[in-house]
Amino acid sequence: MAKKTIDQVEVAGKTVLMRVDFNVPLEDDQSISDDRRIRMAMPSIKSVIDRGGRVILMSHLGRPKGEGDDSKFSLAPTAKRLSELLGKPVAFATDTVGDDATKKAASMSDGDVLVLENLRFNAGEKKGDGDFASKLAAMADVYCNDAFGTCHRKDASMVAVPEAMAGKPRVVGHLVAKEIAYLSDAISNASRPFVAILGGAKVSDKINVINNLLGICDTVMIGGAMAYTFSLAKGGKVGDSLVEADKVELAKELIEKGGDKLMLPVDTHCGDAFRADCNKQVVADGEIPDGWQGLDIGPKTAKKFADLLKNAKTIVWNGPMGVFEMPPFDEGTKAVAQAVADSDSTSIIGGGDSAAAVDQLGFADSVSHVSTGGGASLAMLEGKAFAAVDLLDEA
Repeated sequence: MAKKTIDQVEVAGKTVLMRVDFNVPLEDDQSISDDRRIRMAMPSIKSVIDRGGRVILMSHLGRPKGEGDDSKFSLAPTAKRLSELLGKPVAFATDTVGDDATKKAASMSDGDVLVLENLRFNAGEKKGDGDFASKLAAMADVYCNDAFGTCHRKDASMVAVPEAMAGKPRVVGHLVAKEIAYLSDAISNASRPFVAILGGAKVSDKINVINNLLGICDTVMIGGAMAYTFSLAKGGKVGDSLVEADKVELAKELIEKGGDKLMLPVDTHCGDAFRADCNKQVVADGEIPDGWQGLDIGPKTAKKFADLLKNAKTIVWNGPMGVFEMPPFDEGTKAVAQAVADSDSTSIIGGGDSAAAVDQLGFADSVSHVSTGGGASLAMLEGKAFAAVDLLDEA
């Protein structure tokens, strides 16, 4: 799946239209509370401007509905922050393909950077509209996709724009190249034992992932709230735990298909309320009393998972083992994170909650790769094809 990267194309005197993921969290005063996504795009941006090219950056931010005042979703704060990080002025266009954007794009000099307003302010973005895409495409000589978090989507900036730029270089940025190398290549050529750890709330979110990974992994560990649906499928008592009653039959099928490959919890840390100060007890799997709910894997499960992870050579982890934001129900996730960090493996952490957990628990620097895209990493673990990546130039 190797794709040509931004470093491999001539950019001097040319304009690069780069899709980035500047979907950063904003406070009420429009200040950025976490600029990590902007910082992660810096290597690709610098690759262009340091070699005498011009960069037009496009991104979405939030989910503007197009009803009333959408100014809270403006990308203006990201242009200001990028200017600070680069130590040079960064222009901002108040629209995407309107007069301001086209005028500012046309007046760029080599080494300049322009940030367009939120793509989702234009209805054509989510619709994958060809006319909208053509107007964006007309601004540049090179297309670069450095937004892994949206690679599984069919938005105009992801698919229709590179389609409209057929015949021009269409490449990946550093971030997407790294994600492909880990999530696609490392999995297709995994060193063994290959272990997957899947957590989170819903079996329904991970059905296709579990199915795909059961076919290629040596062991698939299940934790988080979705373990209680499997517990119910085995005839266990789950009390007030979060379960998907309509997915019990499916869980039974996965248990049968998985056999010894599927490793389910043997005990559960539960509470009589969803609070840190609730009454707590550890019970065997399938023995959660009425009025109690499972909130984390138990210590025996944590040890069983950790012992097996010691010898793993490839680990993929998507979804926490419990309510990691609420001690002491972070203990299972912490034990698994420690085991992953201590293992001599290629360890890939899916985006979203598992990335947040690894970061919060201080293990982000001890794993091989933390994905920047929750939904995209899940889609790749399912083995789905990405149109946004497939149509880019082969390396």
